[in-house]
Amino acid sequence: MTNSLILEQLKQLPTASGVYLMKDTAGNIIYVGKAANLFKRVRSYFTSGQKLSAKAQRMVSRVRDIDFFVTSSEQEALILELNLIKRHRPRYNVSLKDDKTFPYLKIDIDNDWPRVYVTRRLEQKGGRYFGPFASARSVRQTLKVLKEIFPFRSCTRNITGSAPRPCLQHHIQHCLGPCIGAVSKDEYAEVIRQIVLFLEGKQEKVIRELEGRMEEAARALDFEKAALLRDRIRAVKQVIEGQRLATRVRGEQDVIAFVQDKGRAYAQVFFVRSGRLVGRESFILEGTRSEEPSQIMTSFVEQFYHSTPGVPPLLLLQHPLEDKAVIEGWLQRKRGAGVSIQVPRRGSRKELVDIVAENARQGLEQLKIKRLAAPKVLKAALDEIKRELKLPRLPSRLEGYDISNIQGKLAVGSMVVFEQGSPRTSCYRRFRIKTVPGADDYAMLAEVLGRRFKRLSSAADDWAVLPDLILIDGGRGQLNAALSAIDKAGAGPVPIASLAKENEEIFIPRRAKPVVLPRSSPGLQLLERLRDEAHRFALGYHQKIRSRAGITSALDAVPGIGPKRRRALLKQFGSLAGIRRASPEELAAVENMNPNLAKKVKECL
Repeated sequence: MTNSLILEQLKQLPTASGVYLMKDTAGNIIYVGKAANLFKRVRSYFTSGQKLSAKAQRMVSRVRDIDFFVTSSEQEALILELNLIKRHRPRYNVSLKDDKTFPYLKIDIDNDWPRVYVTRRLEQKGGRYFGPFASARSVRQTLKVLKEIFPFRSCTRNITGSAPRPCLQHHIQHCLGPCIGAVSKDEYAEVIRQIVLFLEGKQEKVIRELEGRMEEAARALDFEKAALLRDRIRAVKQVIEGQRLATRVRGEQDVIAFVQDKGRAYAQVFFVRSGRLVGRESFILEGTRSEEPSQIMTSFVEQFYHSTPGVPPLLLLQHPLEDKAVIEGWLQRKRGAGVSIQVPRRGSRKELVDIVAENARQGLEQLKIKRLAAPKVLKAALDEIKRELKLPRLPSRLEGYDISNIQGKLAVGSMVVFEQGSPRTSCYRRFRIKTVPGADDYAMLAEVLGRRFKRLSSAADDWAVLPDLILIDGGRGQLNAALSAIDKAGAGPVPIASLAKENEEIFIPRRAKPVVLPRSSPGLQLLERLRDEAHRFALGYHQKIRSRAGITSALDAVPGIGPKRRRALLKQFGSLAGIRRASPEELAAVENMNPNLAKKVKECL
């Protein structure tokens, strides 16, 4: 049977791609897996009726904790999964024995006429390596794309410059022909330099050039060539995604980021060794209220490396340090060699810092879940809420409400339910605002509550259950609007409170001054979590509706584009942005489209 902590963790998993770690009672990692969607993949192990192998059933029965890494692509998740399996050797994973399973691209730059080729063997000298790649297919596709873009040699012949005739690659402009002396060493070296830049992540210029060539081919009505170039552009974009880890995680470095939460900060350190992300550690810093990010980062770096024997040559930080020169000198003496401290503002290193910061944010949320999931903490939180808000009984059912809109447009409301201090997502409800024309949050809140409590007498399901406490996101004004709506609905006396974000003040009826609880109190933390969950649920629904309305309204404005053609366009190009980028010829090639309609789409969008 799945314990309450696991159930709570499953509900809060992100939908991003990443790697998840299953742990047993002792905290040992017993399984490492990857997922395109962490929320769906990890939940599948614990869903009743799911067919699991005998091995998976044994593993699930031992799981007592779940951890995860958030990544920005499935390829990155795959490579990270392999690294973690090799490092931790989990009992329920199939382990690889050596690095020969990883394919790399190698440029033998020590050669006068360098080649670019695939290898599975890393050597200390003799070339530049790019990778590892997720599969042999992806690395060979990369090599194919490089060959189509850059005219480098792929043969293994000895280059003398005096060969009687070139090979076919030169005739089709895929090689500059060093074998016949058609290019100088400097010119060839420039091509190799461009390839290195491309593999280091500077591919945007190449994409722009290919797009220009594709547009020229389309204008010349050479649709076959345009389609080929379109496929090449897609391949280059796939290369960019597949190589993100290789361009971010290089050499020896520690990457540090944190997230602040009232009087504490939650920091994470990612350890990169030999071009691989080999692990991470998390730390809590107390007493950070009112501290600047640079002060928090400085305190953490000083304390962390004071007790850490190893210092890498590069630190990538989310925020700058105070007294950077002093700390840098101290670390250099500690390491016995140079140490560089950087706060990247753009490029692949900034993306890596952002990933660490996102993992810190997710880690903090998981920490909150674990702390509040403890039975003693939950009981203390509910007891405190009952006592401080003068409730007639222990609040076993809490309902939270929030409104989301942009200047009154596409307004929605949310209702979330906590039972015994834990979310019960099956009882969550979403509302489209129907009766409020403008930006009036009070009226919108009144509509949502009115619709919810009018169903008390007629409903035979969860709608018929009266909450022990209603929590509104806001201050005294929202509280009064909610009271009026509940009274009009004839729901009777229902305990209600509002929680204002700025100072976390709790307003309740018939009390002039707000209730102020200590920031560390479990009761306030539970109410904050209920309020934040209602906000998250409302915002997610609003974003979904806004996205759907934006696509529909934009395409519906095009004469001749109805639901059938709209679906065909979205299926072919994936999004409104993809349709905008498509050429008239590509649009015309879609089912039920024609050149005239394609022209209208381009003009309207």
